Amino acid sequence: MEGTNYNHPRRLARESAMQALYAVELNNGYPKDILDLYKQSFNTVDDNEYLQDLFFCVVEHRSWADDLICKCLENWEYGRVAIVDKILLRMGVSEIYHMEDIPPKVSISEMVEIAKIYSTEESSSFVNGILDTIYKDFNKKV
Repeated sequence: MEGTNYNHPRRLARESAMQALYAVELNNGYPKDILDLYKQSFNTVDDNEYLQDLFFCVVEHRSWADDLICKCLENWEYGRVAIVDKILLRMGVSEIYHMEDIPPKVSISEMVEIAKIYSTEESSSFVNGILDTIYKDFNKKV
């Protein structure tokens, strides 16, 4: 996990959740089994509770988050979005809507920073734009 910024207490937990969610995306196994295997094999996270909360929140709300994300895409098909970007968007949406102890701006910033490390050069701007739009819509509903 080169490039990880350990100054952010939950960054490693977010990166680990993203990696485990990526494994879920590529496999047909049960999410709990995949997370358990991930934690046995790779996990060095101090905040396992947060890792699990975020992971299962994304798994539980995946379809809903995908629908919300699709509504924000302009001139782009969701099927063409990179898998890592989809996962980061789902994580951001899950934190914004379902994890009240995390300020939405922190969620957006974290997903953008993780996109800079794990995805394409354009991904951080893409993730920022979509999550910012979702956050503005969230604010209108609150």
